[in-house]
Amino acid sequence: MARLVLWDIDHTLIDTRGVGRELSAAAFLRTTGQPMREQAKIDGITEPVIFRETAKLHELTTDRADFERFAQALTEEHLKRAAALRERGHALPGAAATLDALDAVGIQQTVVSGNIRPVAEIKLQVFGLDRLILWELGAYGEDDDTRAELVRLSLQRAHATAAEAVLIGDTPADVEGAHANGVRVIAVASGRSDEAALRDTGAEVVVSDLRDTELLVKLVRGDD
Repeated sequence: MARLVLWDIDHTLIDTRGVGRELSAAAFLRTTGQPMREQAKIDGITEPVIFRETAKLHELTTDRADFERFAQALTEEHLKRAAALRERGHALPGAAATLDALDAVGIQQTVVSGNIRPVAEIKLQVFGLDRLILWELGAYGEDDDTRAELVRLSLQRAHATAAEAVLIGDTPADVEGAHANGVRVIAVASGRSDEAALRDTGAEVVVSDLRDTELLVKLVRGDD
């Protein structure tokens, strides 16, 4: 039986409704001195890779120190505009209820996200979804470039085996990162990937959203 859920954040638990891109653009300008005319692919991608690839689109070469400055600026922009994030974004239907229901049956919950940890914490705090997350067990964008390594790190930090964990996410990258570590996946078609695309990636279960909390608890526990 699973005892640990690894949550993705964006388009799984919350939707920033474009505010996230605006905050990234502000941090990019502060870090590079150039306006962000376009952004690299973001779905399922970690923050260091998004920053590096976005910089390349602007004919810029960056290093780890540049990313760390960007990460600091991104955190500050999220803190400064938390009210806008709250007003324009929203928790996805069923997110809060599912977190509560899993906690009620003793399932530990953490985050495996391409976001850097401070931003992940702000995003969930803004929408009241942070109180049941065991942040120290998670893995975040600053930890590694790849989803698979983030899943591995989280399992290590939680002292959990692959069989004891379930990842819940909305992208093929979430599915692939979990499967690279032998972790079962519940894919949620609440992002840009539809149910067919998530099934094609190999997700064990695909749901349209998080509204059916009773079903989700059963799926996480592996009940027949």
